[in-house]
Amino acid sequence: MPSTHEEWMELALEEAKRARDLGEVPIGAIIVKDGAIVASAFNLRETNKAALAHAELLAIEKACKKLGTWRLEGCELYVTLEPCPMCAGAIVQARIPTVVYGASDYKAGCAGTLMNLLDEPRFNHRCIVVSGVLEHECGSLLSTFFKELRTEKKRKKEAEKQDGV
Repeated sequence: MPSTHEEWMELALEEAKRARDLGEVPIGAIIVKDGAIVASAFNLRETNKAALAHAELLAIEKACKKLGTWRLEGCELYVTLEPCPMCAGAIVQARIPTVVYGASDYKAGCAGTLMNLLDEPRFNHRCIVVSGVLEHECGSLLSTFFKELRTEKKRKKEAEKQDGV
């Protein structure tokens, strides 16, 4: 059974790869309690046509159901990309004490990059944040995905031009 942040993040990366294989933005999350995974999820916004289908939110929902409580005290959340404002808010509301993430999100990161909602002293709950765990692997998965997406869009556009569309 995994015991280090890196080993747990490897499992979150496996979730992210499942998202990628569906054509989703490759973000994965797992929630661990007492050395065991209680929930795992990956991004499903496109598949579910749902703005709320972020990996973290789906994992939180599964963990709450499995543990029979909305308070995820004693849990650790591992996620491949820094949580956005929506996910950071849900993490605080779920009382998750520790959040470990891989790649920083320079456009929407709310665990220290743009702001830190997880350690906001005005909230009634604050999280310990561990950043940059397998950062290169997590970031590379995302950047490769978006590079391939741009290449495919360019290829389609050029094919349409050739077809006279």
